[in-house]
Amino acid sequence: MSSRFLTAWVGCLSVEDYRRYVLPHVSSLVKRLQKTGAPIIYFGTDSSTLLPAMNETGAEVIGLDWRIPLDRGWSDLEHRCAVQGNLDPVLLFADWNELKSRAQQNFTTRRRTPGHIFNLGHGILPETPVENVKNLAHFVQEYSSTNPVPGSPKAEARSPYSRSPRS
Repeated sequence: MSSRFLTAWVGCLSVEDYRRYVLPHVSSLVKRLQKTGAPIIYFGTDSSTLLPAMNETGAEVIGLDWRIPLDRGWSDLEHRCAVQGNLDPVLLFADWNELKSRAQQNFTTRRRTPGHIFNLGHGILPETPVENVKNLAHFVQEYSSTNPVPGSPKAEARSPYSRSPRS
């Protein structure tokens, strides 16, 4: 079984099987990779039932697919790590107004909490209109630069007096 199979299809497993057959190996791999100093992002498709167990791997970021709402995924992870993703990749086929609205909703849902990496909830489909990808990337860059999340490095750089203790 390849590691790509485990990542791509891990959501097919029950929580018990994931804990027994996958969690020990992924946890070991995460620990070894952390020695490189690179942040570890761990993603599995259709893995919403596995999020608490996936959080035990020690990965700094857990990827969320489009099937789980951002706020629920983060809650299931007990806000102990950053999250990446969850925008449905099929939205890239929608008209620009719908795509922009859903991307903005993704930002709003994060509740101004630091630790969200905007991304799709899985890969780009082959027929995806390239112009929509470019427009989305531009929108995310623009939105992120004009709406920094309190507590994020960008927000702190803009307003050094806004520091408040995290609760």
